[in-house]
Amino acid sequence: MFFAALCVSVKLGVNKVFWLHSTTLQTDDGDILIDYSKNLINQDVLAMLLALAKSRGVEEARERMFSGEKINFTEGRAVLHVALRNRSNTPILVDGKDVMPEVNRVLDKMKAFCQKVRSGEWKGFSGKSIADVVNIGIGGSDLGPLMVTEALKPYSAGGPDIWFVSNIDGTHLAKTLAKLNPETTLFIIASKTFTTQETITNAESAKDWFLQTAGDKSAVAKHFVALSTNSAKVKDFGIDTANMFEFWDWVGGRYSLWSAIGLSIALHVGFENFEQLLSGAHWMDNHFRSAPLEQNAPVLLAMLGVWYINFFQAETHAMLPYDQYMHRFAAYFQQGDMESNGKYITKDGVRVNYHTGPIVWGEPGTNGQHAFYQLIHQGTRMIPADFLIPAQSQHPIRNNLHHKILVANFLAQTEALMKGKTPDEARKELEAAGMSGDALEKLLPHKVFLGNKPSNSIVFKKLTPFILGALVAMYEHKIFVQGIMWDINSYDQWGVELGKQLAKKIEPELKDDLEVTSHDSSTNGLINFLKKNFA
Repeated sequence: MFFAALCVSVKLGVNKVFWLHSTTLQTDDGDILIDYSKNLINQDVLAMLLALAKSRGVEEARERMFSGEKINFTEGRAVLHVALRNRSNTPILVDGKDVMPEVNRVLDKMKAFCQKVRSGEWKGFSGKSIADVVNIGIGGSDLGPLMVTEALKPYSAGGPDIWFVSNIDGTHLAKTLAKLNPETTLFIIASKTFTTQETITNAESAKDWFLQTAGDKSAVAKHFVALSTNSAKVKDFGIDTANMFEFWDWVGGRYSLWSAIGLSIALHVGFENFEQLLSGAHWMDNHFRSAPLEQNAPVLLAMLGVWYINFFQAETHAMLPYDQYMHRFAAYFQQGDMESNGKYITKDGVRVNYHTGPIVWGEPGTNGQHAFYQLIHQGTRMIPADFLIPAQSQHPIRNNLHHKILVANFLAQTEALMKGKTPDEARKELEAAGMSGDALEKLLPHKVFLGNKPSNSIVFKKLTPFILGALVAMYEHKIFVQGIMWDINSYDQWGVELGKQLAKKIEPELKDDLEVTSHDSSTNGLINFLKKNFA
């Protein structure tokens, strides 16, 4: 077993040296503080983890990714989301060809389109400007743009309102369309192949809704654009291929918000802010590529994750942003992390004998405190957590009262998780409240907190486009490092295919009233019950 059992006893101390286990990233848009001092680590543990990262070839793998090697070996593809935000414009080669001219061409096309729509120059079929944009996509074509447009709402002045439709459940599309005017709505259809079942079904239904008002099919070209590489199917749909924005096979879906998939972001917040998002990510790319491992934020976060998953058998990782604008951050990295590192086969094609990617989850603070923090504090499972917060609020209402309360809770939670509450401390509290005797003794165990619950605190000045880009890239690179340490391919996603294949077989069986017997007993029973209750 590669991750052999390691006997260590590391007690989190209230006097742990903050400066020893924290790092400050001095970005072009303010500092980002990574405080990892509230972890079950000491210098010996860090040295062991660094040695592990080096022995697994993290530094060499990092160079292979940045240099355009086809590290996604099961699909024969390079992994170059870093090229999409390569603001230095230095050449990046795939099969001997520099990809940057094509990247810049699409960015220029996006910029021109955004200016037309946001200025009102782009007109719909009735001569009216665009007021609403609907992004129709799923997975990476939805989660990233949705997360970013929510996070950057304060920067959206002058842009159209943005809506997202992903689910094949007709409710999602129907409830969205009910709020919109066909004359002033633009649809972005995001599908690389233009064959994704959920996306194309929703797109066709949106087109039907639109044509009920527009009537003339030629009007589709003024209200639908495509993020795709399949020009034939885009044209068949009725979209002018001049309004097709391309991306490439070296862009993975869950890493694609930096590409044309981010068109909805650029329309909403403006292309200048989209460029700032790219610049923040590029800053983090440079940090990740150049900083020594012991000072490298993505590497440090990755090593801590491996520490808890493989040596403490932690199963989940909580992402807890104390910023309401980041309310989709954890949901975004559920795909980013779990689709990347939810693998049990190594690069050599053998099954691992250690755990890999964690279950990622979370909600914004302080909401989570009133929902699931009970389990983090007093449950039986270790749940490492990342707490994120800006020093400055976008809305400092009531003389910043709300934000100060938010900050106090952020600080209190990480301190409480570390320190806990001893039986003596709990006893004194109960006695001070006037309790004694059997009543006190009966309640006492329930008031004790074990502490020693690990967390990272990530603090930044303000949630700007640049800082958001840097944070997202930091977690992307963390995921990459962990994949290397676990010896898995973080950039394929074969696990999503089997269900799709079976769904295609089941779909025709739902079209008639005949009893189905071709599956296992449970699936047959479910299909037949549903068919009886369709009408």
